Amino acid sequence: MDLKTKLNDDMKKYMKAKNTKALNAIKILKTEIKKAEVEKQRELNEDEMMSLIRKQIKMRQDSIQQYREANREDLVEEEEYELNILKEYLPPEMSDEELENIIKNIIADLGENVKFGQAMGKVMKELKGKVDGSRVNSIVKKLLG
Repeated sequence: MDLKTKLNDDMKKYMKAKNTKALNAIKILKTEIKKAEVEKQRELNEDEMMSLIRKQIKMRQDSIQQYREANREDLVEEEEYELNILKEYLPPEMSDEELENIIKNIIADLGENVKFGQAMGKVMKELKGKVDGSRVNSIVKKLLG
């Protein structure tokens, strides 16, 4: 089942269940997808949609951090709920070990005097949409010393 179909099915499911929090998260995501499709004047592929979902997740994580600093636990709970709904649409994340092995191979292919920016660029191009950039960043830093 493709992602758009799953989103539409889940939207119907949450409407029937009167789950407004989950419904809100999906509506926002569908709006972002539609906006991106209008901008690009074509339908998004799965990778592009995954990228949009990751962007929405990142926004929620940033909001959670800001709400925590402002002692707004009520808003933190709402954002965390939506965050968990969005995470359901992503494929399972790679383990740190798997990710580290892939990065080691890419760095080895780049050669001995590889710079951080070079390595990051190549790794992110290779793993585009499959892994969070902050995880890649910390592993590349660790491996390059």
